[in-house]
Amino acid sequence: MKEKLLKIRKQLKKRKPAFTRQDINRYPRLEVKWRKPKGLHAKMRRKLKGYKRSPSKGWKSPALVRGLDADGLMPVNVKNIKSLLSLNPEEESAIISSAVGMRKRIEMLKEAIKLNIKILNVRDIQAYIKDYEDSLKKKKEEKLAVQKKKEEKKPEKKQDKKLTDKILSEEEKKEQEKKEKDKALIKKDAI
Repeated sequence: MKEKLLKIRKQLKKRKPAFTRQDINRYPRLEVKWRKPKGLHAKMRRKLKGYKRSPSKGWKSPALVRGLDADGLMPVNVKNIKSLLSLNPEEESAIISSAVGMRKRIEMLKEAIKLNIKILNVRDIQAYIKDYEDSLKKKKEEKLAVQKKKEEKKPEKKQDKKLTDKILSEEEKKEQEKKEKDKALIKKDAI
């Protein structure tokens, strides 16, 4: 019964027009979406012949399959693994929320494979997981390469600092001795 209704719905959707708002062709600033015509003299509101069609009850899909996806499963928004586990794979399919991070998303996808649950917003689950793991490996390799470069540069800088500290300390000592001699000379001249 359900499969037959799904076929009927598919045929109805092919014949269904794209409902757009009144005067969309006259004003380019208007968005291509439906708005109910409300004007007193609006021909579209009065459903006159030759004017665009308006949504009505007759365009609905059959009640038993309304809101189902193409396979006849009810889509359910899922935010965590617990809600994914509560799904019935024979009647429901999952849509992973956009707020879910990548690591949890991958865990959920792996769990969905085990439970044979259809995920609507991921086309090829295996390829998606593989891409993510590859990108993780690349990031780790890049991070290790950056750390190695930093470690190679650090010892050189420390040695340079030690040498410059020794040189500065000798120069500072000489400067201090000069200042003391100058002070002594100034005191003698003042007397």
